[in-house]
Amino acid sequence: MITPEQVKELRGKTGAGVMDCKKALVEADGDMEKAITILREKGLAKAAKKQSRTAAEGIIESYIHGNGRIGVLVEVNCETDFVARNEEFKTFAKDIAMQVAASNPKYLSREDVPSEVLEKEKEILRAQALNEGKPEKIVDKIVEGRLEKFYEENCLLEQPFIKDPDKKVSELIMEKIAVIGENITVSRFVRFERGEV
Repeated sequence: MITPEQVKELRGKTGAGVMDCKKALVEADGDMEKAITILREKGLAKAAKKQSRTAAEGIIESYIHGNGRIGVLVEVNCETDFVARNEEFKTFAKDIAMQVAASNPKYLSREDVPSEVLEKEKEILRAQALNEGKPEKIVDKIVEGRLEKFYEENCLLEQPFIKDPDKKVSELIMEKIAVIGENITVSRFVRFERGEV
């Protein structure tokens, strides 16, 4: 028999819906850890669908590093204020703020890179490849490959997550959508470093 307290505990840990929590606990025979795993597995499939939903709630999280040398503000959105108050969501927002502090992305996503910046980067990468003596016919392929590296270094969603470099920040977001059960978006961020203008 699954008790309301168990459902409440699982909901508190995951932010998933009441019925989803109850079903997962039934499937897991009341085993809390197994229920969390079930919710995560089912959630990844649903996460892609949830990305189209409006995320108008959320929090602005701050992170200060190195005795005030670096400061970050990041806005992370979700669908409900219930999730915005969820501890897992808050921890996720803090992780994103730490990511911005550590990796210093210039843009949120590859779509946010201005076309003039992209064209300039392509010119530089093309000149580099030609100067390295690469054959003209493969230069465009080389430029495309190196452009991926540019995105990885400069776009928050493309960066390897600092706590688990095997996954990108965008993959971390998908995992959180799966666990929490709501669309989550990183809307914007700003990073200050002492002495920088």
